[in-house]
Amino acid sequence: MATKAVKKRMTQSEVLNHFAEKYGMKRTQVKELFDELANLATSEVKSNGEFTLPGFGKLVLSERKAREGRNPQTGETIQIPAKTTLKFRVGKSMKDTVVPKK
Repeated sequence: MATKAVKKRMTQSEVLNHFAEKYGMKRTQVKELFDELANLATSEVKSNGEFTLPGFGKLVLSERKAREGRNPQTGETIQIPAKTTLKFRVGKSMKDTVVPKK
């Protein structure tokens, strides 16, 4: 029985190298571009509650209600407070491309 080869995920360094080679830029320039994209996304989510990354999806602030949970070790019921979280919603075109409908 043949074992399936596991492809490892790209590292940050490999991603930077890919874009640097593809667009003839220095790695430091590509890193600055990604850093600025992250800064832009952060400021937009803080001010508007969401940030759309065309072709990928959007970052959205989401409110979680307070709820009841259980401590898995003791089984004791505990109250989990309400909190704000950040979610990434994958865009339809990205989802359809990666996971085609059957």
